[in-house]
Amino acid sequence: MSWPAPITLEGVHVRLAPLSHTHAPDLRDAARDGDLHKLWYTSVPAPDAIEAEIDRRLGLQQQGGMLPFAVIKPDTGQAVGMTTYMNVDAANKRVEIGSTWYRKAVQRTPLNTEAKLLLLHHAFDALDCIAVEFRTHFLNRQSRTAIERLGAKLDGILRSHQKMPNGSLRDTAVYSIIACEWPAVKAGLEYRLNPDSLHDAGK
Repeated sequence: MSWPAPITLEGVHVRLAPLSHTHAPDLRDAARDGDLHKLWYTSVPAPDAIEAEIDRRLGLQQQGGMLPFAVIKPDTGQAVGMTTYMNVDAANKRVEIGSTWYRKAVQRTPLNTEAKLLLLHHAFDALDCIAVEFRTHFLNRQSRTAIERLGAKLDGILRSHQKMPNGSLRDTAVYSIIACEWPAVKAGLEYRLNPDSLHDAGK
């Protein structure tokens, strides 16, 4: 069996389901929300490129290098973005959480926090990962801030790491959470999702 195997991860604010072409109509609509593909420092697919992007991700899954998910809003059942385990290293039990994007309407909501909590929980507690990586453009301050708020630590900068669609060179900021840090990171994410829980625990 492939590692990691396809799975659906369920939360209150989000459901992460194995990506398929049935999600394409919702994802085309999601990609139109905010014209995210026009941001030069990201790699969000354009609406008319969604099917090709699903094919690309499913192809990498077949090769053992990626496990792609559709990001679903439970209350509507609609796909509002994509995320993945990528750069899968089964021998060393390491994955990267990346290739993530959400429609503008759900950004800066509990959906992203819970999605990361679900992915990290599965990686550390079910897959027994020794480390989980996050990578982003050095100049993507919004993404870097979000990663740092998770509790991930900066490992370093890969300079001139990738060519971007506009021809510029991307310096990649590499972050990670290692297994011994997971309990503290988990507590922080759970508190962000339910800050009243700390007060309830003292009653």
